[in-house]
Amino acid sequence: MQLMIQQSFTILLTTDQNLRYQQNLQQAGVTVVVLVASSNRLPDLLPLIPSVRSILATIAPGVDVEIADF
Repeated sequence: MQLMIQQSFTILLTTDQNLRYQQNLQQAGVTVVVLVASSNRLPDLLPLIPSVRSILATIAPGVDVEIADF
């Protein structure tokens, strides 16, 4: 997380549903988008991308959002 901040990353796209419990995301100022699908395989995650694109325009720094396919 520190390296992301040093490199000026503002958004992390992940499938790790436990990250919000392991890191202080508000303090880091990094927006985390968690993808939740039936598996972590690309064909299962691709349908979530339109939702990701629409949420990126409105999400605030330090917030974590979960996008699920069910």
